[in-house]
Amino acid sequence: MAKPRELRRRIRSVQNTRKITKTMELVSTSKLKRAQDRVVGARPYAQALAEVIGELYSPELAERFPLLRQPGHTGRGACVRHSALLLITSNRGLCGAFNANLIREARRRLEELEAQDTHTELHLVGRKGISYFRYTRRNIASQRIDIGDKPTLQHAAELATPLMDRFAKGDLDAVDIVFAKFNSAVSTPPTTVRVLPVIPPEQRRPDGQETAAAVNYILRPSAEEILTALLPLYVQNQVYRALVETAAAEHGARRTAMKNATDAGQDMLTILQRTFNRARQAQITQELAEIVGGAEALKG
Repeated sequence: MAKPRELRRRIRSVQNTRKITKTMELVSTSKLKRAQDRVVGARPYAQALAEVIGELYSPELAERFPLLRQPGHTGRGACVRHSALLLITSNRGLCGAFNANLIREARRRLEELEAQDTHTELHLVGRKGISYFRYTRRNIASQRIDIGDKPTLQHAAELATPLMDRFAKGDLDAVDIVFAKFNSAVSTPPTTVRVLPVIPPEQRRPDGQETAAAVNYILRPSAEEILTALLPLYVQNQVYRALVETAAAEHGARRTAMKNATDAGQDMLTILQRTFNRARQAQITQELAEIVGGAEALKG
């Protein structure tokens, strides 16, 4: 059995660690609320953009816009030959398997594309993803570590604009994003979404059947001018949503991890305190026995 002095040292160490994890849990809880507000605020705008593009879309118009170009329309076949994968991870750890799950999803998508004979370039946001793919000696087309957990529309535009330009020129046939979809603080599954080419949402009736637009609009300016302005905004908004949802998911994962660590620390403290009490009692019993033995020796 460990000595009481050693057990006291262990107890102090666990208590200090538990204070740190509890503080980090509270900080993550506070940051999660603000990040969740950004996610909720971004969704109505994204939905409105998708609805407008869906109303304006027609096969005739699609041929005039590079961002709507499908791979099969290039004359190079229906399969994707060149694609880009944007992976969003966090800059910091201590959030459980959050980053590992995102990296695993990115690897799965890369393997899937490579199995289709698709040359895929990797664009990374976050230190954790960069560190992993550097370790595996994977070629990295671009990397960013300055976005952090407070992404802005400017950050999204800086990520999306080069990819849109290359897609419009025909250098890329598709662009995918791997991010953490924020369903709730405890549900943040890694998700892959294709943002280019832009695929307008289908118009469906409540029974699930597709239907044509029921209303004819008089547009000022023309549908071409509206789509010219909205399509880049739609892609940028998709990237922005991926950034804010991943940031919120990171705080949720860190809060959960720190809560589990705090609870485990409390369990360990309980065990150590019981062990210390037994060791201290054994020490006191031994000291009493020595005193009694010494007294008997003096009498003899």
